[in-house]
Amino acid sequence: MRSNLIAGLDIGSTHTCAVIGEVVGDPRRPGLTILGVGQAATSGLRGDLVINIDEMTESVRNAMNEAELMAGATVDRVYAGIGGDHVRATNSMGVVAISEDEVTEDDVERVHIVARAVALPPDREMVHAIPQEYRVDHQAGIKDPMGMSGVRLESEVFLVTCQVTASANITKAVNRAGYRVQELVLEPLAGARAVLTEDEKEVGVAMVEMGAQTTNVAAYYEGKIHHVAILPFGGATLTQDLMRGLAVPYKEAQRAKEHHAHAFAQMVDPRETVDLPGPSPNQMRSVACELIAHIVEQRLDEMFGIIQGELQDHGALDKLGAGIVLSGGSAAIPGIVELAQQIFAAPVRLGVPSEGLGGIADVAARPRFTVGAGLALWGADRFAETGRGASTRTSGIVTKLGVWLKEFF
Repeated sequence: MRSNLIAGLDIGSTHTCAVIGEVVGDPRRPGLTILGVGQAATSGLRGDLVINIDEMTESVRNAMNEAELMAGATVDRVYAGIGGDHVRATNSMGVVAISEDEVTEDDVERVHIVARAVALPPDREMVHAIPQEYRVDHQAGIKDPMGMSGVRLESEVFLVTCQVTASANITKAVNRAGYRVQELVLEPLAGARAVLTEDEKEVGVAMVEMGAQTTNVAAYYEGKIHHVAILPFGGATLTQDLMRGLAVPYKEAQRAKEHHAHAFAQMVDPRETVDLPGPSPNQMRSVACELIAHIVEQRLDEMFGIIQGELQDHGALDKLGAGIVLSGGSAAIPGIVELAQQIFAAPVRLGVPSEGLGGIADVAARPRFTVGAGLALWGADRFAETGRGASTRTSGIVTKLGVWLKEFF
């Protein structure tokens, strides 16, 4: 039976998350009925570098198997996220002469080819070429130039490139797990698709998706993407600070962050304490929760300051009428919205995947699933545009046999 199944796969530095859904709704802005989600600890990565492809493959397989089990269906392809500080984004202009009295589909295709025709080093490849807007003669701000009269057509295209080895390793891990990559998608763009509304993108908004090793920033205004940055800090930075500040092992610091951290020290009861391991084996000591909060707040204050400077340097900070949307696993720390509001002096909200999602969407309505859900929604958009990129629902035995054969050969 034909089924419009879409899978998003987010291979993060600490967790690999998978989301499977079925395309529904308006073809111009399709929605997704969430059928299953899965997650597994990521192995084989150190930061953004692959150090063991077999362990990375196992993480992909475990996350996808869990999502397929919940969905009661199997898929054969995924939309996979790519990120890291090797990613580069820039705008490019293309100009062509209009061949007839009005703009045709051929003219639009030619201007896209011209805009994409940039010289790339042999170790880099194109990930995205996203049309931003068009100009016909001297009229700017055109979303769809088809049928307009003129002699000159220009197109502004947002280009994203990455290292060839980075994309090859992701593709190889997915293939070895028994799937194939339908498309690689830049993680900040996927995250924005899941948590930002079209109205926010028009008014001006920045998504700040805080992962373990990196923080993704995507700034939109006037309905289009203007700036993307992948910054080299995240939740792991907070854990390392707690490890040093509290003099505890990394695992205990991670546990303290997950269960006792607070981003705004003023909101913590100074009498509240937590027991942590002492310097000797089997020895415990009492630590004030206010101390944990101070350590976390100081680092987050620095992080948000860097993000603010990044937006300011690229002329986006003063154009964010809708403010900041925080997402990602580290955005779940209590008090982080209040701290961000104080630093950015702008509206701040917590973003979880919800825009255009149905079914068991509440299962995916957590900051950790932002990119995975966004990848699935990105796939739904592609399917609505082209009619391609979806999986066919088949029986579990037949599909698992196919997966085994793909992996074997």
